[in-house]
Amino acid sequence: MTTVGQLMMVGVEGTKVTSEHKLFFKETGIGGIILFGRNYRTPQQLRDFIKGMQDASETPLIVAVDQEGGRVARLTEPFTKLPPMAALGRAGERGIELAREIGALLGRELAAAGINLDFAPVLDVATNPFNPVIGDRAMAGNAAEVAAFGSEFINGMQSEGVAACGKHFPGHGDTDVDSHLGLPLLPHTRRRFEECEFIPFRAAAQAGVATMMTAHMLVPNLDADAPASISRRITTGMLRRELGFNGLVFTDDLIMQGIANCCTMQEAAWRSVDAGADVVLVCHNREKQREALEGLRRAVGEGRIGMSFMSDALARIAAFKERFVMHEGEPPPLGVIGCKAHQKLAEELRQA
Repeated sequence: MTTVGQLMMVGVEGTKVTSEHKLFFKETGIGGIILFGRNYRTPQQLRDFIKGMQDASETPLIVAVDQEGGRVARLTEPFTKLPPMAALGRAGERGIELAREIGALLGRELAAAGINLDFAPVLDVATNPFNPVIGDRAMAGNAAEVAAFGSEFINGMQSEGVAACGKHFPGHGDTDVDSHLGLPLLPHTRRRFEECEFIPFRAAAQAGVATMMTAHMLVPNLDADAPASISRRITTGMLRRELGFNGLVFTDDLIMQGIANCCTMQEAAWRSVDAGADVVLVCHNREKQREALEGLRRAVGEGRIGMSFMSDALARIAAFKERFVMHEGEPPPLGVIGCKAHQKLAEELRQA
């Protein structure tokens, strides 16, 4: 059942492709990889590593990274060092234009390396100054501004052939717990979500964002029984049907304690897909990655994942790969990474 592997994205070790990598891809049929600092030494090395991974896989890989700017940037110099995206909210009238230019900057640099998906922008609204995990990663504390900046950022990035990802649905900006360490609980009413948190995600869907990411957080007034990442009411009912998003849905990392404290890895994986996610993300720990895959395989074999959910997910994955992964022609030259024009743009944003 290697087809089931298309429903997973995993982190990998090392900076060079090994026989172990090749065997893992052959055994699992994994559909995508996420890169971290541990995989990066130089732009040329990274491009060679990604090409080797693509060559080792029987199907084209979605290759992702968290490259937001500020404290969440896996790829360091010579990749352009950007300030936190909260700077956009301080840029005044220039902010909208800057958002598009920064998105395009990131798209060009990532495309040059062979990366086809950036888990950015953060579409959370920074309404809680004591939020331990979002903070200055958010573009602004006003939902309308986040919607405007986020949509332009998305348009800029995707114009360069790299998919963007709106995160973390249904909205992580007002939480006071880091979902890496525990399960945040947000007591807001449905009306509050409509008037604040949902606004940037609805705008991103209308702007054609290619992917969204769900959050490990409990919102009793949206679903009292399950965290958002394994909630069909939230993922399918709200994100897909009500907000009209028809692209790929990723979970946040299933290693995070926000979900790991609620259920086993096998259960988290299959319940995420049954809720409406297309791809489950397991960033670390090969044993946990295999557990997640086994959970998906068993759930499919036993009929716990609806076949319509499975076939719809595979169709969306195939469409995404046709658009963003299976490009013809040469990538942008490595010389665009950290070029003077990009450095100038980063400095303008830093000074905002």
